[in-house]
Amino acid sequence: MKESAAASDIRVLILAGGMSYEHEVSLKSGRRAADALQRQGFVCDVRDLDIELLPALQEFPPDVVLPLVHGSPGEDGSLQAVLELSGIPIVGTGSVGARRAWNKITAKDLLRTAGIPTPDWTVMPRQAFSDFGARKLLDRIAAKMGLPLVVKPNSGGSGLGVHAVHKEDDFPSAMMGCFSYSDEALIETFIEGRDIAVGVIDLGDGPTALPPVEIAPLHGDYDYAARYNPGATRWTVPAAMSEPVADRVAELAVQVHRTLGLGDMSRIDMIVDDAGGIQVLEANVAPGTTETSLLPMAIKAADRDFGETLATMVRQALARS
Repeated sequence: MKESAAASDIRVLILAGGMSYEHEVSLKSGRRAADALQRQGFVCDVRDLDIELLPALQEFPPDVVLPLVHGSPGEDGSLQAVLELSGIPIVGTGSVGARRAWNKITAKDLLRTAGIPTPDWTVMPRQAFSDFGARKLLDRIAAKMGLPLVVKPNSGGSGLGVHAVHKEDDFPSAMMGCFSYSDEALIETFIEGRDIAVGVIDLGDGPTALPPVEIAPLHGDYDYAARYNPGATRWTVPAAMSEPVADRVAELAVQVHRTLGLGDMSRIDMIVDDAGGIQVLEANVAPGTTETSLLPMAIKAADRDFGETLATMVRQALARS
């Protein structure tokens, strides 16, 4: 069977790039993952996602695909659905789980139903600003939910379009910035605390939480620049926290992974307050693998080799097929 073949006989296609705002970061993720798998002996190609994908898959079908396209269509389930229709094994999460995680509103509904703590929220489509009047609508939201708030696109990642609103005068610009990336805004209660990211991997024995990473931007918010510019953020792994809080963080990360139906790997973002309270923000099904990405940091902190971990996932994908 192919999954038991030598690594040199297995061709892995890594899909990266695409047309999203995260194109360059995705290409960096793809190249680093390819280097790691090549060191394990696999034959790897990195392809920038474009309109020629389907003809290429038909002409030179790979044995397995590792999708590392950040943003749409790499994380919204579309790419996974195309690969599933093509009968090609996928490393990561399938189309159904990807759709659940990509739509933050859907994900939060599922988490709340499962009893997983997540900040209170409301949803505001762009059209509502025209239908109800932007200023009056924002005043009503602020009065009902209180300040501060966080405005973020309902879909997307890398901190793009995310704005904290600490005073009402900041609300309109935050909404317009959000609508640059999505036609639906998710407006959440702002939770004061430490930003924690927990990687989850499944190497065949069920999902396991990796050591938590604490994220501390040196200036301002954890935005796109802070995520991908070396030296802009301080990461601590494992994050300093009491054993009970660390256990609860790990438990919640695995619970989120299972609730959303995620696959070989994910990254769960949380806030941990000073009292040890935990709120889950969102889940990511195609975590970055660049030199400043959190999942590889956590894998290393767990005394695992990044390439060996990916190699196990590749063989699992083949076995599933």
